[in-house]
Formats: sequence, structure tokens, C-alpha cells
Amino acid sequence: MSRRNATGERPGATNAAVFGEVLKHFRQAARLTQDGLASKIPCDRSHVARIEGGKRVPQDTFAKTCDDILGTGGVLIRMWGRIDWYPEVEHPDWFQRRADMDAVAVAVRAYQTQVVPGLLQTEGYADALFSRRIQDRGEVEERVRARLSRQQRFLTDDGPLYVAVLDESCLRSVVGSATVMRDQCAHLLTVGQRPNVRIQVVTPDLAGLARPNTSMSLITLPDGHDWVYSESLDCGHFNDDPAVYARHGQTYDVLRADALSARESAAVISKAMEGYGQHGQAPAERGDLDQEHLQRRQRRRLRRGGPRIPRRRPRP
Repeated sequence: MSRRNATGERPGATNAAVFGEVLKHFRQAARLTQDGLASKIPCDRSHVARIEGGKRVPQDTFAKTCDDILGTGGVLIRMWGRIDWYPEVEHPDWFQRRADMDAVAVAVRAYQTQVVPGLLQTEGYADALFSRRIQDRGEVEERVRARLSRQQRFLTDDGPLYVAVLDESCLRSVVGSATVMRDQCAHLLTVGQRPNVRIQVVTPDLAGLARPNTSMSLITLPDGHDWVYSESLDCGHFNDDPAVYARHGQTYDVLRADALSARESAAVISKAMEGYGQHGQAPAERGDLDQEHLQRRQRRRLRRGGPRIPRRRPRP
């Protein structure tokens, strides 16, 4: 999957390597070791080392935090914003068409079961997911780079609309380790605060909901063309039949209306994150929280559907 220099010459420094060198310069000027910087961020020393070595693409939050710690005057975040981080990534042939759509889409609405959708995955989560079925380490790293490349335009304040409705199993199915899941939940909470991103959760107590039969995405392109996208094993399925799109679109809109709100969903994600962080394992069942949401919805229905009882007014 990797692209190589056709002349056989050693390629020049990558954008990631240049960013790493600049970060290293400012870190050393501040008389900090990699361990010292990592403890202030906070993150693992290996994370700093891989970024300085040009082997890992940093998030914008990492660049901004380093600017604050190292007193660079915003150099790193400005540099981060001007770099084309993924100029040479290649996607699997069967997925390239979907990647091309993500590069220009004006809106993507997704429903996901079992695993967090690719546009919301952390590097660690994507790595663990690909490592389940790919043995070659180099191919895993290339797949992860390709997946992260699709996220960049959605993670800016003026990015396209992205709405994700997640079955709660996405938070409960452990990918990698408890640490990976904790970081993934934290990422969902951070990304969900962006003005163009909304994340909602469907919990088991929401009985009777009409859900899509499988994970899917509804994609709107700049020319107004709408597509339904779904996947089977190593195969992507596209359908732009207006009747098919309308049917799936209606199912999605009703599901989203009945799902937990973005704020309620953030509470569910936070609780899952706390469980992974405190116990180092999948959090226990959310009995109390489920009951709270159920009672809240029941009270809502009673208020909407119950008889109106006139109030007594004092006589004049």
C-alpha cells in the first residue's frame, strides 16, 4: 500500500518529520526532556518521541498544548494548520470511493453498531482494530494513517456537518484495552463539542425503536447528490436511488429524534470513560443511569399524553 520514490532515491523529510524537528527544538530550548514534556501534557513519553521522530501525526490539541507549555507564541498550532498531513496515503481499492466522498461531502450522517465509526476513531483505537485481522505491522500503520487522513476536514470549526448515532455497544465492546477505550471515550467527548459535530447514543432501555439493519452512512455531496453507504466484509455498497435514500433517511431521522440528546449522550460516554479509567476494564451495567433515562422519558410521555386537569381559580 505504501508509495515509494520511483527513482529509488531517498525521499526528502516528510511534513510530520519537519513538525517533529520544530517541536524538539522548542522542547530542548525549554530545557525539558521528552518525559518532562509528556508529564505536562499529559501523555506517554513514547507519544512525544514518535511525534518528534515524524512517525505519528499529532492532533491539533497536542500542538496547542505544546505551544502553551513551551511558550512558542502559537508557532506549532499555526504550523499544524498549514501542513497537509496525509499527501500520500492510499486506501484499499474497495474503500477509495468512500474516501473520495468524505473529501468533498458537505454532510455525513452515520449510524454505527459495535465499533466507533472511522471518522471518530483515535489512532490507538484504529490501530487495535486493524491489528485484529492484519498481521503485517507496516500495513496496519498505513491503514491507520489512511483512516486518520479522512478525519482532518471534519475536525475543523468550519468543517462539514457530521452527525453520528452510536449504539451503546460501541462504547461497551472493548477494542485494544481499557486504556484505548478510555482515550477513545475522551476523544468522543472532545470532538462532540465542535460546532459541526453531534454525537448521540442509543441505549438498550430505548425499546421499540426502528433501527437500520446495519451500520450505514447518509452522504450529501456538494452538487446535492445523496448516497447511502454501507459495508460488508471488505466491500462497500453505494446506492443513490432517491426512493432508497428517502426510506433510510426517514428511519435515521426518527431514530435520531428518539435517541438520547447530545448532552445526555455525553453523560453516558463520560460514565463509560470513568469505568475504563477506574477499573481498567469494561464499565459495569449502567442500571441507575438507564433507569433515570427511562423514568425521564416516561414522565415526558405522561406530560404529553395525559389528560389536562383544569386548575381552580379564585373567584373574584
